[in-house]
Parts: sequence; C-alpha cells; structure tokens
Amino acid sequence: MIKIYHNTRCSKSRDVCTIMENKKVKTEIIEYLKTPPTQKEIKELLKMLGMKAEEIVRKGETIYKEKFAAKKLTEAQWVKALADNPILIERPIIVNGKKAIIGRPPEKVLEIL
Repeated sequence: MIKIYHNTRCSKSRDVCTIMENKKVKTEIIEYLKTPPTQKEIKELLKMLGMKAEEIVRKGETIYKEKFAAKKLTEAQWVKALADNPILIERPIIVNGKKAIIGRPPEKVLEIL
C-alpha cells in the first residue's frame, strides 16, 4: 500500500491523491498536520527520500521566516523543528515500501508506482 503524507489545503497534494484515485492505487492518506510524524518517522522518511532534513523544509512558510531563517541548525535540530512544526514539511510525500518521493510536480508520483 502506498502512503501519502497529505495536506488537504495543498493543491499539489490534492492532485497526487487524484492521480492515485484515477490509477485505482490503494493508498493510506496521512493528514500530517492532524497527526504529525514523530522525529523517528521523519528520520525514516528522510532515509527513504535520500535527503537531509533541511532539504524538505518549506522556506516560504511564515514560521520558517520568523523562527528559523537566520539560524544554522544541525540535522537533529531540523528533525525536531519539523516534528514540532509539521507545516514546514514539504508535501506531498509518497511512500511505496522502502522508497519515497516528494510529489512535486504531482506527476512525479508515477515514478514510485
């Protein structure tokens, strides 16, 4: 089963869900703003993505600009920041087994099927 870390207010995230629906792919939708991933889960996602925590930070978010823009954080500090402020996590993240991608553009989801 494919997992989608989804934000209902994000058009790209909704587009990925539509693509999956149209392809009739069984998915588990995780609304990560309602049920934020733990630090452990974020570390697992990062490993599957092959990325560092700072690479999945949404730098356009107000909270980033107010609290983090001027700071140099360690990997562990970024992971904690993402767990404490899930709005900062780039979305959608799609997981298939041990692989994950960020669905931007939404059609990128087809690479993981």
